[in-house]
Amino acid sequence: MGGNSPCASCKLLRRRCAKDCIFSPYFPSDDPHKFAIVHKVFGASNDLPVHQRADAVSSLVYEANARVRDPVYGCVGAISYLQNQVSQLQMQLAVAQAEILCVQMQQEPAMPSTQLDPDDKSYFLHDNLPQYLNFASSSSNVIHDSLKRESIFGHDMVS
Repeated sequence: MGGNSPCASCKLLRRRCAKDCIFSPYFPSDDPHKFAIVHKVFGASNDLPVHQRADAVSSLVYEANARVRDPVYGCVGAISYLQNQVSQLQMQLAVAQAEILCVQMQQEPAMPSTQLDPDDKSYFLHDNLPQYLNFASSSSNVIHDSLKRESIFGHDMVS
């Protein structure tokens, strides 16, 4: 508490701010919005141990701001958005790695079919190469088209 000015909590709750007010260190009088938003979303309570209060205040302020921006999902909406973005990027990475593998396989010197050994595992890989190339190419287009559609609807997930 600074001087005679009550902390943001006591000011909003219209109560006398004692010199040992537990809200004062976390909700200073010069930042009233911080307590107002937390109180609006979560209310006020003082039953946390002292060593957990600073972390609790940070969490409450973050979640309250997220709830004001997105009243339905709050932080979960932001987390879900980021997880979706990570998933899409992982898919793009997998497609890119498959395309790199296809290019590398195309650049390998072709072995005559009479020299291929059916017990050799690469025999099956070379035999199915055209199908694999078609899959990698079509997967890339599907992902790219899906990302374009999301961009059209305002969910610009990937640039």
